[in-house]
Parts: sequence; C-alpha cells; structure tokens
Amino acid sequence: MKMTKIPQFSKKLCAIIVCLLLFSSPMLFAQRINTDSLLVQAYNSLKQKDYALALKQAHLGKKMSPEYLDFQVLIGRVHQLTNQPDSTRIYLNRVLDKNPAYEEAFLYLINLELETENEEQAETLIDKAIEVHPDNKTFRLKKLQVYQLQEDVDDERKYLNKLSSLYPEDSEIQQRLFWLDSRFNSDRIGLQYSLTNFDRDAVGPWHLGALQYIGERKWGSVIGRINYAHRRSNGALLLDGIQFEGESYFFTGENSYANVSVGYSDALVFPKWRLGASYFQTLPKGWEVDFGMRYTYVAEQNIPAGTLGVGKYFGSYWMHLRSYFQAQNENVYPAFTLTSRYYYNTRFDYVNVILGYGTSPDERVIQADLNQRVQLNSFRAGLGYYRQFGRHFIAGVQAVYNRQEYIEGNWQNEFETFVMLQYRL
Repeated sequence: MKMTKIPQFSKKLCAIIVCLLLFSSPMLFAQRINTDSLLVQAYNSLKQKDYALALKQAHLGKKMSPEYLDFQVLIGRVHQLTNQPDSTRIYLNRVLDKNPAYEEAFLYLINLELETENEEQAETLIDKAIEVHPDNKTFRLKKLQVYQLQEDVDDERKYLNKLSSLYPEDSEIQQRLFWLDSRFNSDRIGLQYSLTNFDRDAVGPWHLGALQYIGERKWGSVIGRINYAHRRSNGALLLDGIQFEGESYFFTGENSYANVSVGYSDALVFPKWRLGASYFQTLPKGWEVDFGMRYTYVAEQNIPAGTLGVGKYFGSYWMHLRSYFQAQNENVYPAFTLTSRYYYNTRFDYVNVILGYGTSPDERVIQADLNQRVQLNSFRAGLGYYRQFGRHFIAGVQAVYNRQEYIEGNWQNEFETFVMLQYRL
C-alpha cells in the first residue's frame, strides 16, 4: 500500500492549530479569573459607596465580557443608588431580556418601582418573578408593599390570608393579618356571664353578666358595655348593681394604636370610677410593646397603676406579658399576667392560657375588692376555648382557678367559669 505524503504547508497549519488549542484555553481561563476578580472588586467598591469606581470597574468588566450579565446588573444597581431610575431600568431590563430568570435583576427592578411608587409596573414585575420563581418568598412578600402603597386594605387582607396558609410560621405575616382584621368593618352584639364559686363557707357564689356592643371600623373600634353583678352570702343577696363602661381602640400610625376606657357605677358591688389608657407599638419580627395607666376609685380610695407589657407572635402562637405597678398607702404592689393564645383559623378561633400573680385592675370580677386584694398574694391559672361558628356566631368558654389570700396568712380557692356569645350583624 502506498503512503501519501502530507504537504509541508499542511504540517505547518496543523502545528499552528494545535498550538492555538493548547494556549487558548489557559488564556480564556485566565480571562475568566480576571473578570471574576474584577467583579469582586467592583462589588467591594459598591459596598464602600465609591460609586464612581464601581461604575468604572463594572463597565470595564462588561467590555471584557459582554455576555457576563453580573456586570450589567451591577451597573444598574449603581445607577439606582445614585438616583438615576431611567438608566437603572435600561440595564436591568436588558439583563432580564437575556435571562428572564435572573433573580437579582428582578429584585432591584421591583424595589425601584416600589420606591418610585410605580405600583402597576411593580405588580407586573412581581407577578413575572413569582411565575419564574414560585418558591421565592421574598417576591411574594413584595406584593404586600404594592397593596400598602395603594392603601388597598381589603386586597391586602385577602392576600395575607393566602400568604398565611403558605407560611403559617411567619410571625410578621400573622401580626400584620391580625392588625388588618381589626380594621375590617364589622358590628357585633354579645352576652357574657361568669360564675365564681368559693371553697370558704358563707362566701359566694358571685354572678357577673354583661350586655355589650362592639363596632369595628378602619380607624379603630368602639365598645359599649352594661354590667350587672349579683353577689350572695349564706344563701341570701349580699350586693348587686349595674356598671356602665365605654372603651375604644384607635390607630395612631401605621404600626401603633391606643386604647382608652372608662367605667362608672353608683353601686357598692363595682368601683365608682374606673379609667384606663394604653399605647401599643408593633415592632419587626412579630414583637409588640405597650405601656399605660389605670385608675380605680373604690371604697373612697384612689388606686392608680402603671402598666408595661411585651408581646410576641410565634407563627400561630401569640404570647403577652403585662405587669402592673399599683400604688396604695404610699406602697407599690406588683401584679403580672401572662396570656398565651394559639390561633387555628381566624382571630376569633383560638385556645387561651392564662397565668397570673397578684390582683390587677383589669380583672372584672373583683374590681370592687381591689382596695382589699391589691396588697395580698394570689396565684391563678386559666384555660379557654373560643370559636367562630359560620359567619355570624362567636362563642367562648373559659375556666380560671385562683388561689387567693383573703387575710394575710389565710387562703381560699376560687373557681370562675366564663361563657360568651356574640352575633355578627
């Protein structure tokens, strides 16, 4: 078989091609390293707020690697931070045209439209981002900001209910949902009744009933209540009477609200006057703090008190600790109440647990005895269950056990049963 000789020119061409292949890959790899390094330097300049240098480095990187989209995102980010929205849109939209799934470009562009209050465009971008990245929680939360800019409480509330089912452990979603629920217009009328029994002879039972109206509006709520107390001893009527109460919660800002209350009665079974006020401030991560004052005028004694509380949402759980510092005869007597709730559906559906020490002016059953009990020890625990039935009815039942010192060194056991029924109009 005859061998064919390869021409000398062909040999040289092959050698050149081989050399190019051998040397081009390291050069390309080196270029990649250089552009990566340049990108890191540009982001460091951005963090140091040296925007001019960051922009120069990013443009150099874009020139070296036109398809390296990170440099274009960085250019858009610099323009955004230097208040050049039109240039920002140009570069970030170019990135999304080439890579419609680029998360960082979506996020910067969405933030820009929200900052400039361009709600319609922001919502369009958010919907596209959610479609491409359905598991990205950040994009879903951004949609809340659109409703807040539009001041569309009803749509925000509906969307929060959807988010609550997707992220049941997110405390901030739960906190915001309960905040908006309380601003939803509704009217309710209701009945309350509590029966308190004692293990001490010739004491009790005590009956306390109430007829109340609750009106909730976007600005807050108003509550009117007529209470009737009936106390017995040795099988006979000891005291009875009526008390009138008014209360209101009103929003004082985007993340704050206040409460004021007043009660009056000319019957000995109630304080003559009962006044209260509190201020509540919601904080990030589901936290809330409150402080206020109480004033009770009973048995010709003035009993003022200061209050301080802190609450926290843990997903579907809510816990609140309130302390009372009550002044009597130049002494200060503390009381503490820890309330914990687990919400399993709406804000009207929950299991309630109460632990407490001392007697506070917010305990309705013993208001007329505050002057006697404030300086004595007591320990209580309670468990309640509340539920909404259909669209109109809300019912609840609660039991509280109180280990009460009635004279220094002498104790009694008190058992309170509470039932409640409300009708939503």
